Amino acid sequence: MEVWPVSIEKFDNGKSLNISFDDKSVFNIPAELLRVECPSADVQGHGGLKLKVKNKKNVLIDKIEEVGNYAIRIVFSDDHSSGIFSWDLLYDFGKNQKKYIEDYYNSL
Repeated sequence: MEVWPVSIEKFDNGKSLNISFDDKSVFNIPAELLRVECPSADVQGHGGLKLKVKNKKNVLIDKIEEVGNYAIRIVFSDDHSSGIFSWDLLYDFGKNQKKYIEDYYNSL
C-alpha cells in the first residue's frame, strides 16, 4: 500500500505526531510509541534481538526532518535520532497504535 502524507506536525508540545494522509486518514501517534518502536538498527536489533526500550513515557518529539520524499527522521528529547520513519510505517503505527502500545506494555 502506498500512502502519502498531506501534513505532518508535532502536536501538544511534542507529545505526539499529528499526520494526515491522502486517503483522508488522520492519526495522532504518541511520541512514546514512535520512540519504543523506532525503526533504527539499535532498537530493532538488526543482527540481534530487538531492544526493549523502557521509561519513554515522557519522551517528546523535538524535531522532524524530511528524508527525501519517502520518510521523516524524528529527533527525540532523549537525543535519539537514528530511525527513518517511512510513510507506510507511520500509517501502520497510526492505524494499529493501540495494538503496538498494548504489546509494548505487555512485554515489559
